[in-house]
Amino acid sequence: MNPIRSLLIASSLLTAATMTAADPMATSYNYDQCNGSLMPYPVPESRIELPDSLTPVFINHVGRHGARFPSSPNSCYNIARALDRADSLGTITPRGRELREIAEYVLETSHNRWGSLDSLGMAEQRGIASRMFLNFPTLFNDGVVNAISSYAPRCLMSMYEFTHQLDRLNNHVEIVTSAGRQNSPLMRPFDLDEEYIDWRKNGDWRGVYASYLKQTAPLAALSRVLGTAYPLDDTADKLVLDEYKLLAGMAAMGQPVDVSRFFTIEEYNAIWSCFNLGQYLQRTSSTLSAVPSEITSKLILDLVTTADEVVNGRGIATVCLRFGHAETLMPLLSQLHLPGCYYMTNYFDTVSQHWCDFYVVPMASNLQMIITRAKSGRYYMLTMLNEQPVKLIPGDDRTILPYNEARNYMMHCLPPHLQI
Repeated sequence: MNPIRSLLIASSLLTAATMTAADPMATSYNYDQCNGSLMPYPVPESRIELPDSLTPVFINHVGRHGARFPSSPNSCYNIARALDRADSLGTITPRGRELREIAEYVLETSHNRWGSLDSLGMAEQRGIASRMFLNFPTLFNDGVVNAISSYAPRCLMSMYEFTHQLDRLNNHVEIVTSAGRQNSPLMRPFDLDEEYIDWRKNGDWRGVYASYLKQTAPLAALSRVLGTAYPLDDTADKLVLDEYKLLAGMAAMGQPVDVSRFFTIEEYNAIWSCFNLGQYLQRTSSTLSAVPSEITSKLILDLVTTADEVVNGRGIATVCLRFGHAETLMPLLSQLHLPGCYYMTNYFDTVSQHWCDFYVVPMASNLQMIITRAKSGRYYMLTMLNEQPVKLIPGDDRTILPYNEARNYMMHCLPPHLQI
């Protein structure tokens, strides 16, 4: 084994072994933030205004699907079964009965709609499309929009809601859409990359995460609903995570609940940090492996080549839209080292202070790269995360860069064999 990799693994395992010294209540995010990547999209408060000297000519957009019903019934079933058992044992509490009603509501409402885009998710995509149109209207006046999506129905519906809204605002725009497994190399590389698939199944992250969850999950939240006499076993840490997933997903269904009835804010921060760490370790570059983010190299290359076509006068489309998953965006933003989306440490109990899924990938999260042209003919690029300008190059405070500088940086984010 590579000696550097051996050292990193040893450091990570040492961190996991000494996590009892870490304070799991170190963060103080609010309840909405602690819904994490299940949080509905935060609508920006102001419009984007480009300098008068720059004219928008092209937009590259990579977006996550909008708010949805829970992607799986598993967490809901797990907590419902535990509550039913607590009821049969006579330990269930009044709060537990409330939680069981919530679980039953989710199971009934989501039946045959697990993972489907809901009305809130549709509205999120229409809102992003409307703001794009208002910010850059000239791109849609007899313009061409190319849109692709993952084969997942919630991604396809996100694409259709977005493009339908554009057509409603200006039906002179030409829109070409594509959905299916042919788009998986860009939208679902996590299904195709064998090295990454092996990392997900067998990677060193699993021991680090299991140790953190075991030591951080607030079991008091379970006793609050199952009763203090309920016989918890060694899977209790996973069960409290199921309780978290059930409650955190309610807002995305358009049915927010008072989470404070089940978790104190300190407990909710703690269990969110577990959920957050799991995503960080599996979906971004870390000191354990760069594989999770490198799977988006073809997507980065696609962003470069489509922009190149416009800059070189060969492009037809004025807007390229891509609709995927949180699992598409987390590695992409990490590989680009965008602020708040990339964090390196051997002390994984600090991740929640520096990498927050609610900032990186709320529902309908998106990366937009706007190519503009100056009167001199020179091209520039504005980078936006969730419709807010961000710095592309680490250590460089500019959010608008000469295109050649932005391009060179993005190419340096690729493995050598893909650089052109």
